[in-house]
Formats: sequence, structure tokens, C-alpha cells
Amino acid sequence: MAESVVTFLVGKVKSLLEGEVNLLSGIQAQVKDMVNELERIQAFLRVADAREDGDPQLKVWVKQVREVAHEMEDALDKFRLSYSNDPLRGFRTSLKKLTCIIKKWKVCHEIAADIEGLNSKVRSLRERRDAYNLVGEADSTSSRRIGQRHFGQGDALLLEAADLVAIREPKKQLIELLMKHEPGRQVLSVVGMGGLGKTTLVKQVYEDPKVKKHFKVHAWITVSQSVNMNQLLRLMIHNIFQVIHKPPEEEVDSMDNNQLRERIKKLLQQSRYLIVLDDLWHIDAWDVINHSIPNNKLGSRVMLTTRNHAVAHASCLGKQGMIYLLEPLSVEESRSLLYKKTFQADSCPPNLKSICDCILSKCGGLPLAIVAIGAVLAAKDKRIVDEWTAICTSIGAEIQENDHLDNMKKLLYLSFSDLPYQLKSCFLYLSIFPDLYRIERMRLIRLWLAEGFLIEMEGKTPEEVAESYLKELWDRSLIQAAETATDGRVKSYRIHNVLREIVISKSKEQNFAAMEKEKDIVWPEKVRRLSIVNSVQNVQTKRTPSTLRSLLIFGVEGSLSDFSIPKLFPIGLQLLTVLDLQGAHIEVFPKEVVKLVLLRFLSLRSSKVKQIPTSIKKLRYLQTLDLKHSHVVELPAEILNLKQLRHLLVYRYEVESYARFNSKYGVKVPAGICGLENLQKLCKIEANQDNGALMADLERLTQLRRLGILKLREEDGLALCLSIQKMKNLRALSVSSGEKEGTIDLSHISCAPEFLQRLYLTGRLENLPHWISSLQNLVRLFLKWSRLKEDPVVHLQRLPNLVHLELLQVYDGESLHFEAGGFPNLKLLGIDKLEELQLVKIDKGAMPCLEKLIIQRCKLLKKVPYGIEFLTSLKLLEFFDMPDELIMPLHPDDGEDHWRVAHVPAVYYSYWKGGGWDVYSLVNDGEGFHHGTSAIRRLEPNILWKV
Repeated sequence: MAESVVTFLVGKVKSLLEGEVNLLSGIQAQVKDMVNELERIQAFLRVADAREDGDPQLKVWVKQVREVAHEMEDALDKFRLSYSNDPLRGFRTSLKKLTCIIKKWKVCHEIAADIEGLNSKVRSLRERRDAYNLVGEADSTSSRRIGQRHFGQGDALLLEAADLVAIREPKKQLIELLMKHEPGRQVLSVVGMGGLGKTTLVKQVYEDPKVKKHFKVHAWITVSQSVNMNQLLRLMIHNIFQVIHKPPEEEVDSMDNNQLRERIKKLLQQSRYLIVLDDLWHIDAWDVINHSIPNNKLGSRVMLTTRNHAVAHASCLGKQGMIYLLEPLSVEESRSLLYKKTFQADSCPPNLKSICDCILSKCGGLPLAIVAIGAVLAAKDKRIVDEWTAICTSIGAEIQENDHLDNMKKLLYLSFSDLPYQLKSCFLYLSIFPDLYRIERMRLIRLWLAEGFLIEMEGKTPEEVAESYLKELWDRSLIQAAETATDGRVKSYRIHNVLREIVISKSKEQNFAAMEKEKDIVWPEKVRRLSIVNSVQNVQTKRTPSTLRSLLIFGVEGSLSDFSIPKLFPIGLQLLTVLDLQGAHIEVFPKEVVKLVLLRFLSLRSSKVKQIPTSIKKLRYLQTLDLKHSHVVELPAEILNLKQLRHLLVYRYEVESYARFNSKYGVKVPAGICGLENLQKLCKIEANQDNGALMADLERLTQLRRLGILKLREEDGLALCLSIQKMKNLRALSVSSGEKEGTIDLSHISCAPEFLQRLYLTGRLENLPHWISSLQNLVRLFLKWSRLKEDPVVHLQRLPNLVHLELLQVYDGESLHFEAGGFPNLKLLGIDKLEELQLVKIDKGAMPCLEKLIIQRCKLLKKVPYGIEFLTSLKLLEFFDMPDELIMPLHPDDGEDHWRVAHVPAVYYSYWKGGGWDVYSLVNDGEGFHHGTSAIRRLEPNILWKV
């Protein structure tokens, strides 16, 4: 991780040298010296980062490098602050200006002395580096080594078969997959995070007598992180010789890689074999093995365990592979395992049940964690409840200090230590969020961007780089999807509780971040990131570091109307780059914020702030301004000074029982807003403010990925269309008219953005824009209040990748017809308030992937859609405020149309009453039908009403 700090610092220094500020010649020379020294040391840090935990002296050296890099960053940013307003610009002889210049020259020379001192430290560190005999690696991927673990052999030594309380069914499924009649070689990958028991499960399958009998040759190879390719291939040969009861050939040890591959192929060519590759970490390791194992058409199999989804997918490309995702234990399975390990019984003492449930919630269904903590609990006196409570409330400290949990900690820590250097800071950043917190994807991406964690990649925007980082963390089973949109996009992530505790420990060790949640928490002296959870009261009693870079607030109780940085942080936060006050109870823009000149990220989302001051212009490094769900309705002209702004979010919406036309509120922007040419997201701006000039000027924003327009006038449609045509990178477009009866004219687009994925049109359409049917990448389409005369399904059903379609008062006709082959990938269809609709017909072969169908407020639709029985993938069918004539025939008791929906697992009908939904089930759950009683009382809005 130290390398990522230094890499970021080198980039920042180079930007200074290239003229971001006018450096005095003396400082410029010193800064150049610093860059040279850093680049000399940089290549060695990648190796040192990977080895530091096994070498205490090396760990101290890496820590010193990290601290010096942070000191340099602080010195440079102080220099930037001193020159934030150029003292030499407009030079006139006045006492005030002369005083200012003298002060800044003094600061400059003080910083010069600091930089010289830091340069001396770097030179000293470089000299000491040689003692560690580190060799820099230019390409970590090509030179990555494969092999033995730093300890043990994975889950096999940590979990017994009996510890996997739910092993029987997975074992049965894996054996069936292995012995399935298929002559070609197949690969079966078992994937999941560390500690789930992958090795233990596969070991049970491997040693099953039926499996042993079925495969003539079977070999188990533990792949890990430090043996090279040649060693791995020789290990395979020795294991195969051992199975076939032959002594290994002496010349094996002298063979090169190609000879070893050919020898393995020859050994396996004539036999049905099963090769198990346990704990495979990297795709390059799979490539080595894959080219060594022949496809002998005898029904041979390869099984592998991995934490990395990318490895699993790479090994199972084409039709010759299968992926088995091993899931955490259920609550009941977890409870059974903990009781067995702790009490050697199927139950626990009543006085400890709530504590055990608390501990289980921390373990998150991870068998390894449950077994390890159960062993600790078994040694506790069951009468001393305080000892048990302490483990639940301080499980992180327990993991760090209790020797019985050491193996678990090491096993899970391997996932972190194996990360590429550029991902370690990104992963540690997750420690700043509270436990059980859903981390919004785009929020995290913007925070990483502001923190400077993203390494520049040619041809990719920083946001795209961040997306690739998220994918790799997910592939490695280090983060989990908390909420996924219908089009497959992950909207928010979470991190497993036990893994989070380990990340928090590492974060504290490196002074990376701290969390203020309780009075007795001590912050590291040089902490650079701080999150405040639930209360700000404890902050004032502590000494706050002057080098704080990021401040985030979560769920702070009470009013923050008197929020004051000087009050909370008396020594100031002059170097702050991230200020996230999302959800804070503040009504006035904090005046101290505009003094934080280095801010890159500012969020007042879900606050009650109504106005942005003109002094916002001082925040010239700002990249993200998030005012979503605030009460800001107009931006000052000074916003145009923020030339680095990439994400501008200023809108809110109010959700009621049903969607209403005027539920969305945007913002008035000043003329010239399109001069902010780095903008990636601009949502949502009001279009009816300047006679159409704004819509025409939007063509300058060629980098936009998401654009939201409200109150579009019909006469401005042409200008907007011409601008949209030039937005080649546009991924999401939302356009709404000013009134329900107002027409939006988007018919003038001759060449729609090729990569457009999400389209939301609200307002009357004379005709469905012709270009929509050409959007090959479109996955979400919302059409609302369109009042079309022609069936829109005819034009939309050939969209190849559409997965989510919502139609609200979109069509005045009497029937909808879904033809065979139409909507090949649609998963969710919503039909709302088609007031003349009387017939829905679904041909066999239409919508083969549809999983959710929602129909509401279609008062003349009195028959369930004809052909609904053909929707074999349908999992959920919902009716909201629909006629009784449609609902009653669907009842299982005597309904004539029940057979049409009998294959659907969940069927509900609902009515809005008293501020909530009464929801009735039409499916027998084993306890009878819920007709006539409120099965569920839902107050939250249906998905159809979310924009």
C-alpha cells in the first residue's frame, strides 16, 4: 500500500512541476530532487508491501516510507494553499498587498526548508533499503509466483467435515456434476470467500468411494502463492506418480516447463482422471495448468477451489465448465454450528441466547469464524455473562489478540495481502463506513476519485478505472452485492463483518482511518481519515490531527444547525479533501466549508440546505458536488469557476402512493454551465429558463455519462436533440416536460448515442422516437404519460438487451400484443394506468426471461393476460388496484383462470388504504391462502414509482 501512496504523490508533484502553481526556482529544484528520489524507491515498494508482514524490520521501513510520503504530500499542499491566490497577479504598491506578499514568501521559504528536510529522509530511506535486498518488479502480473501458502493448507486444516453442518446437499450436487455423463473434459469451480469451507467440501467429494472408483487417476494439488511454475508442474507429476503407484522418474527434476507439460499429458492421456486444484488464486496459474492437462474424451474432470470469481470464469469458458458458488450458512445452520462447538449441544443456556445471536450476526454465516469463535467461547464460564458480552461488543479486538483466532485471521488476511498495490488503499477505505452499512457504488467511486486512489489508465476515465477496481474486489470475494438493479448493475456493496474487522485492524495499524463512535476510542496521532457515527459530542473532547484529509458523518443524531468546523476542530482542517455530510441535519451552508480550498468532494445530500453561497468559487479543485435531496433550487453563477467539477447532482423527488407528474424537482443553472467540460454527470437541470440557449449549449459537454433534463419545452426539442447526438459517451438520459400535457419532441436525433443504456422519458409524445428501437445497448426504459396512439410494444420488442420496461399512461389503445421472440432478455415489465386497455396477449416464445410482471390501475382490464402461462421464468406477479373481475378468477379455490398463474411462485394483489398497502397472497404457503386478511402491510413505494 505504501507504493500507492508514493505513486499518487509522484503524480501530484509532477503536476506542480508542469505549472499548476508558479514554483520559485529554489523550491522547483528541490521538488525535482524529491521526484527523482521517490522514483528510485518506488519500484521496490511493490515487493516490500507484499513481504512486510513476514519481516518486522521491513515493516518498519515501509511504515517510515509511508509516513514520509504523507509528510511530503502535506508540505506540497500547504505550498498550494499559500499560492491559491497568486500574490504576484495585479501587483500594485499597497501596504496590504505588500504585507500579503511578504507573508507568502515567508511561508514559501518555510516550506522549502521542510522539503529539504524530507528529501534528506527519503535519501536515508533509500540507503537503508539496500539492506533488505529487494529487487523491483516491473510487471507484477507476469512475475507473480505461484505456490505454497505462508501457513497451513487452507480450510482443510481449519474446518472438519463435521463443522460444515450443511455439507450433505452441496456434496451430493458436486458428485452428481462430476459423474455426469459427458465424455469431454470438464472443469468444476467451487468459488467463495475465504473461510466458507471450500477445501473441506471438495475434500469430502474427492475422498468419496464412488468418486474414487469412477476415476482411475486422481490427484490433489494445493496451489498457493510462492512456488513458481516449474515447481507446480513437478508437484503435479509427483502426485500423479504417487496415485498410480510408480516411483517418479529421476529426470523430472531437471525438466523445463515444456517438458513437464508434455510428461503430464502423456501420464493422463489414457486414463479417466480427476485433478483437484485447491486454492487457486490467479488466472496465470490456471493457464499453466490448463495447457498441461489433456482433453482425452474419457469423461475426465478438473475441480478447483478459488476465492476469485475471475479465475472461476476463466477456467469455465465455453461449455466445458461449471461454477458452483458456495454460500454462507443460513441463520439456523449458523446457530446449530455455534451451539455444537460452544456447548456440545443443540441449544444454549437461555441467559446466553441473545449474546450468541449477536455473535452470529458478526460471523455472517462464515463457518470458519463460527468454529474459531465457538472454540473461544467454549472456554468461558457460562455464568459470567459479562465475559461473553465483551466478545460480542469487541470482536475486532478479540480477533487481533486471541491466539485461538490466529489461524482464521491469517487465512482471511491472505485475501488482502494478495491484492495488487493499487487496490489496497481502495479496500482499506471500506473501514471508514459503519458496520452493516450499504456502501453506494457511485458514492464510493467519487470518494476514491477525490482521495487520489485511482491510477491513470490510457483510454479510460477515472470512473471507469474505479469500476474495474470494484469488479476485481468483487471477483476476489472481498465485497458482496447489497443491492442490485434489474439491469444487473450493483447499486450498493457490503463487506463481510469478520473481514471488515480485519480491514479495520489494518487501517488502524497504518493510521489510515479512524471511526468516532464511542467515547473511549483513541484516534491514531496521524490519522488522515475520520468518520463520525451517531454523535459529534465526543469529537470536541479530543485532539484532532491537523493533517486530516477526509471527514465523513453517518447517522448523526440531533441538530447540526450550528455545525462549525472551528468548534469541532479548533486547530483547523486546512488540508481536507473530502467532506461528506450526507444526511446531516443542517439548514444553512456551513460558511467555513469555502475555506477548505483543497476540497475535491463535498456532499450535503439529504440535508435541508436551500442556498449555495457565491463564495463556492474558492473550491476550485472540487470534483463532486452532491446536493441530491437537498432543497437547493438554483446555483450561483460562481459555480462556473469550478473547472474540475465532474459530478453535479442537484435534484430531489417526492414519492407518494403512486407516481405523480410533478414529483421531481431540479435546479436552475447559470448561463455558461456548459463551460464545465469535465462534467460526467449533470442531474437534473431545468430547461425552461433561457429561451433554449442552454439546450443548444449542452453540445459542449461531450464527456457526459448521465444527463437529466426537467421542464423541457416542445420548441427546445430540436436543440436538445442536436446536442445529444454529440454526446458519444452518454449512458443515461432522463427528459421530462414541464406539464403533464406538455409535449417533448425528441424526434430529431438521427444518430443516437451508441452506448446509451438507460432512458427515462416523461411527458406526451406525438410518436415514439424512431431512434429508440435502434438502441442495441439499452437495458432500462421508462415511458410515462406519453399518451401514444400506437402500440409501443411493436417498436420496442426487438430491443436485444432490454431487461426493465415500465409503461405508465403511455398508450391510449385497447390492446397490447407481445409477439413470439419479442423482448428476448426482459426481466421486469410494469404496466400502469393504461386507461383504455382491455386485452393483453402474450404469444408463446415472447419474453422468455421475464421474472417480474406488475400491472396496476388498468380499470378496464378484467382478464389476466392471455398467454401468461407461457412465461415459465415468471417468479413474481403483482396486481395493484385492479378490478375484482380480474382478481377473483385467479383464486386457487374455484378460480377459472387459476391454472394460468399456477406456475408462478408468488402472486399478490394489493389495495392502497390508509397510507399503506394491504397486500394479499394468491399462493398457498402451506398454512392456507391469505385471502381476506392483510398478509403484508407495506408502506414503502412500489418499484414502479421510483425514477
